[in-house]
Parts: sequence; C-alpha cells; structure tokens
Amino acid sequence: MTIQYLITGATGGLGGLILDYFIENVPPSEFAASSSNPKNSSRFVSRGVQFRHLNYEDPISLDSGLQDVQNLLFISTNTNIIHIDRIEKQHRNVVDAAQRAKVKHVWYTSLPFGGLANESEVAVQRAHLATERMLQESSLVFTSIREAIYVEAFPIFINWYANTTKVTLPGDGEIAFTSRVELAECTARLMLGGGFENRTILLTAGETITAKEIVEVINETTDRQVELQYVSPREYVQINQRNDEGGKPLAFFELFAAMWKEIGSGALQTTDGLMREILGRDPMTPREAVRQLLVANRDHSWHQNYA
Repeated sequence: MTIQYLITGATGGLGGLILDYFIENVPPSEFAASSSNPKNSSRFVSRGVQFRHLNYEDPISLDSGLQDVQNLLFISTNTNIIHIDRIEKQHRNVVDAAQRAKVKHVWYTSLPFGGLANESEVAVQRAHLATERMLQESSLVFTSIREAIYVEAFPIFINWYANTTKVTLPGDGEIAFTSRVELAECTARLMLGGGFENRTILLTAGETITAKEIVEVINETTDRQVELQYVSPREYVQINQRNDEGGKPLAFFELFAAMWKEIGSGALQTTDGLMREILGRDPMTPREAVRQLLVANRDHSWHQNYA
C-alpha cells in the first residue's frame, strides 16, 4: 500500500507535533507514523494512524518500513550528541534504505549552526553536514531542513535548572531560538506544499537572543535573582561538570564549551524569512517564546539536561 507521507520520530517532540498537524489536516489514508519500537504501534493505531516499524540501526526494519513511501520525513536520530560516529552510521542506514526503497522525496531535519553555510566546526553539525552529503551523493530527491534551535531547549544551553542561582558560561552570543511548536507546523506545511527539491533551507524566528537576555527573562518572569558569570572554557567545564544537577559527563561540557565558542562567533545568529513565508505570520520572537514557557511553568526543564 502506497503511503504519501511517513513521519519518523513520531514518539519524539518535533515528530510528534508534526504528526499532530497531519492528524488534524490530512486524510488518515495518506500518512503513517513510525517508531524504532514496534510496541509503540498501539499508540498510533488507537488514534487511527497507520504504523510502520523503523529502527535506524536495523536495515531489515528500514527496508520493510520504507516500502511504497513517497515522502519520508527523516527526523535525525535522538542518539546522544556526544556519539557522533553512531549518529552518522544510523543516518547512513536510513539513506541507503531510502534509495533501495526508491522513496520519492526525503525531508531531512538538520541543524542550523553556520546558517546556510557548510563551514561549522561544531561536532554535531559536522554529523548533519555528513548526512546532507550522503543525500547529495545519493539518487534521492531531498530537502535538508536546517531547523532552528528549539527555544524549549534553552535550559541545556545555559545549564539551568529550577534551583539554579548562578549560570556559568564560557561566552555568549546571538541565538535564533525558535518555538518547536511553530517549527513543527512549518515543517508539516513545507512537506504538504512540496517543492524545494535538492535544496538546503533554513527555518528560524526573525530575531535572536543572548544567554544574558535569557537570564533577564527568567528573572523578570519568575521573580528569581539568577546571576550570570563568564569564565574560561576550562573553568566552565570544571565548574559545570562538578556541580551539574543532571549528572552529565565531562564530554558533554567539553562539547558545549566548543559550541559556545562557535556561538560567540555568530554560528547561530542567522535568521531567515522562509518560516514567516510558509506560516503566513511572524514566528514568535525568542524573548516572547521564553517568557511564555516560563509563564506556563516557572520551572521549565529540558529532558536532555539530564544524563
């Protein structure tokens, strides 16, 4: 049976929100959801959604799950970002299987470090660039969607928890933080509208925000008095790893120290008007999005802030 749209990562944040948009706007015969765990089937079938089992580490499941798929939403793996080699291997499996299945169009969710350029030295972005090259060198029609950094993830960037009184960073810079809810809607609309064949595009809010400004919003919105201090990259790694409430490893903070160096050089400051064009409205500004999150839950957290 032909499936017009297959949504991977449908149990995750972005994929789940995209699936919600499809459920509300697209006939159920035209799309299916997938998960790496076949036991998740009932979660979708109970909502009237077709299910496919896709495990990025299992080529057999990929070959079976991608049969007769026209448009594949290829959500990048949720493997921990410190395991770059594993990420690239999993993505290679998906690209190869999509070629074997003759998928008509692959919509890949990438990251925005460096904007639309390809020179970023951030390790996790290099993994995404490698995947983009896999797609470019394949026989597949693709669109690489460089999704802005989710504003919901701001706690992991500044290592902030509900009990944090002092944020310690190795630097600062402009970040085009963008609502994951709006990114999901935009991505769904993009797929349904079609086009953008063999292109890399960037989806972002229209403004940026710094860590200093985020801390200001935290304090203004929650009546906290969180302090912000800047230290050397070495001190940042030592202080945060030693005091981390989430128990994250040393390698995590080493990665983020390098990431903040790139951010300080403008790696996440690029904004683009395409998201506004597709949504037909201005996306929320980062400041307003952070404020809304904290109004809804003054102790807003992010799952990746915990080991």
